[in-house]
Amino acid sequence: MTLKTSSTMASRWLVTPVVHWLALLGLCAAYLQGGIQKLMDFHGAVAESAHFGMTPAVPVTVAVIALELGASLAILCHRGRWLGAVLLAVFTLAATFVANRFWDAPAAERFGMTNAFFEHLGLVGGFVLVAWHDLRDRAASPSSARS
Repeated sequence: MTLKTSSTMASRWLVTPVVHWLALLGLCAAYLQGGIQKLMDFHGAVAESAHFGMTPAVPVTVAVIALELGASLAILCHRGRWLGAVLLAVFTLAATFVANRFWDAPAAERFGMTNAFFEHLGLVGGFVLVAWHDLRDRAASPSSARS
């Protein structure tokens, strides 16, 4: 089997709308789970916001829940996908610098925080790619682009 044949076979099952949507779901999974968890334990979510110095904690928590759920749904429903992706990229980048300050962490916590920091940068990159692809597709086909 040649490389070209392998590539064609892979594209038949990998490059499909279902796989694309499942990849987007995987990218948004932590934000969907986080938003739902915060709704289910709102007092705990407010305490977490306060722990990270976010004040006033209640409105910040409400905004975070709305952002996590709303932007994820925008991406999954392809309604303002690029905007949802940009918002989650910016949110994730900001939250990463607030919650994963590995350079200030005690030595015992530094390894895990360093990994979490760079994993979150990977999520930021994924969201930027989603926005980039969505905007590129809109420019290529403005009549079929969704809002």
